[in-house]
Amino acid sequence: MRIHPIDGLLLLTMKLLKSRDRRETGLEYFRPENVRRILVVSSTAIGDTLLSTPAIRAVRERYPTAHIIAHFNVKNMELFENNPYIDGIIPYYGGYKKFVRTIRELRRRKFDLVLIFHGNEPQATPMAYLSGARFIVKFPKSTEFSFLLSNGDQQTPGASLHVIEKRLKLAELVGCRSSAREMVLVARQEGEAFVTQFLHGHGVGAEDLLIGFQAGASKLSRRWPSPRFIELGKRLVAAGSRVRIIITGSPEEYGLCREIAVGIGDGAVVSAGRVPLKYLPSLVKRFRALVTGDTGILHMAIAVGIPVVALFVPSAPEDTGPLYDLHRHVVIRKDAPCHPCDAYRCESPFCMELITVDEVFDAVRKFLP
Repeated sequence: MRIHPIDGLLLLTMKLLKSRDRRETGLEYFRPENVRRILVVSSTAIGDTLLSTPAIRAVRERYPTAHIIAHFNVKNMELFENNPYIDGIIPYYGGYKKFVRTIRELRRRKFDLVLIFHGNEPQATPMAYLSGARFIVKFPKSTEFSFLLSNGDQQTPGASLHVIEKRLKLAELVGCRSSAREMVLVARQEGEAFVTQFLHGHGVGAEDLLIGFQAGASKLSRRWPSPRFIELGKRLVAAGSRVRIIITGSPEEYGLCREIAVGIGDGAVVSAGRVPLKYLPSLVKRFRALVTGDTGILHMAIAVGIPVVALFVPSAPEDTGPLYDLHRHVVIRKDAPCHPCDAYRCESPFCMELITVDEVFDAVRKFLP
């Protein structure tokens, strides 16, 4: 893994600053009644941010009058600008981009508490500390910056817990207790009109049955092969005269999605790069079901109440799969063939080929009349 030259300097600087910090920053000194301003951090991908939203809601319920600002990734923060449990967003630009500028903005807000639910290191924890907040809470894992945390000696919850539950456990450390595990994603009102116009422009009528395909993923090892999406799409279109396949993805995935649409033929529409991210929840709400690997739109569909057929091989559904409304969703899981699995570095993944078209088709057909 490539190491940024600033990393070492940042670590030394943090150690020096912490050695001169005379504040009592341990959780034993934390007093909820003194909290006025809170920063919640979930600055990575769409799915990770959605998985943080139940914990953010718990923070708002415990601190109803606090000013709560989110630190979200600039690439996807438009999805969350209307989240009812936050008062604003400070963007994270990735790595050390606009690092000093962001710290200045954080310091201007004078936060009392920072909760890091999920953030890129080595930036997330130092930025929280440099914000000036007295209390910083994060499950430390193996980060070199654990000494900056108010709970640095605490162990991360066991691997058996779903990510949503782990983040709720983190919120509990500062008095936020909630049994609500549903993710929070509010579709924009103007998105409904945009999506209606988009679908109409592609010949999709109100009576058509829409099945979503998410072909792309952040890692190659989480992608179901394109030929299988093509075969599945053909079979679904043939199974019902009103079935239309909507292929979602990022603008960068347009070529992949277009290839699948061409392979399916009539009945397939590409939304990748055509429907803005902020309106994507409005599109997903139109689906009868979504076929997807372990990627952001999986959590988006669950959040807006749409059934998913979730394909898992290298990743674990007990960590990031559906957690609630389980009767609505289908999870197809296969054991990873490589031990140990190195999905992050795998350049020629074949494990998703273990999932057959037949079993996915049978799962999706349950959602058709």
